[in-house]
Amino acid sequence: MTKPVLTIGIPSKGRLQENAFAFFSRAGLNIIQPRGARDYRGTVKGVEGIEIAFLSASEIAGELARGAVHFGVTGADLIHESLVDPASKVEMLAPLGFGYANVVVAVPEAWIDVHEMADIEEVAADFRHKQARRLRVATKYVNLTRRFFKKHGIADYRIVESLGATEGAPAAGTADIVVDITTTGSTLAANALKVLDDGTMLKSEANLVASLHADWSDDAREMARLVLARIHAEEEAREKRELRAYLGKPLDEVFLASLAAEGADILISEEKRLVLLAGKSAVAAISDRLVAKGATRVLVNAPDYAFGAENPLNDRLAEALATRAPSRFARRA
Repeated sequence: MTKPVLTIGIPSKGRLQENAFAFFSRAGLNIIQPRGARDYRGTVKGVEGIEIAFLSASEIAGELARGAVHFGVTGADLIHESLVDPASKVEMLAPLGFGYANVVVAVPEAWIDVHEMADIEEVAADFRHKQARRLRVATKYVNLTRRFFKKHGIADYRIVESLGATEGAPAAGTADIVVDITTTGSTLAANALKVLDDGTMLKSEANLVASLHADWSDDAREMARLVLARIHAEEEAREKRELRAYLGKPLDEVFLASLAAEGADILISEEKRLVLLAGKSAVAAISDRLVAKGATRVLVNAPDYAFGAENPLNDRLAEALATRAPSRFARRA
């Protein structure tokens, strides 16, 4: 096997791994584990030079920070919790559309007068005055909690680091409120907890993240360009549709300019035919306008990929490496 020049960290199990596999597969990058599911190293079928490192989602954030992997798939919550000053260590290249969850502040439903973070300050003062102790906050998100509470001017509390089911801490008597991650809120509700109206700290989902501290050799940069081109082409195809309009008469330049101004990408403009690329949500309106302008038929296709000269993901990576990466890598950008 060719020596790897680009390493990608992928979650080692569960739904995150399944979704990551599906994401890369849609981009034509099929991940394989040569020695089965227990193998902690993988490859990309038909693409030499890429190594897949199977890690826990929390490990991926740390490996990105120290430059052990070039790209990683992990949640925004883990990046912001695990890394001090994430912008100096990683670049969040693209949200991937799975792994949705929110990090929230939740309090007992019995606290009927507590609805906002401003109320927590009063509750904390009440605990100090009446019970001679600080408000206890159970969480696995210590850093996010401290930053969020500081933002809201709350200082009189104590964090109880949670090693198990955080939502059960108030009922168990080990904490008064919780900071936890939730997808639907049903588990919190089942434990008689409610999310504060302004208590959402972070709306998280899985992201494709680039390390600014990895060894971005020329070969690694070229491999990254190819990978990001495929990912962007799949993303473009997923979000857009190709329209082929067969015309009864030529379209005037003003009309074509109006389509372009609304975001349509004109691919072919001929006397009897127009081909363009447009966002899914605009397809019906554009088709109606084309028919009103004399089109006899408008066919809509969903492309598998939409490659183009532009590669915005690679441009974002290049800019981040040039401006924020350690100098020995920035010089290559």
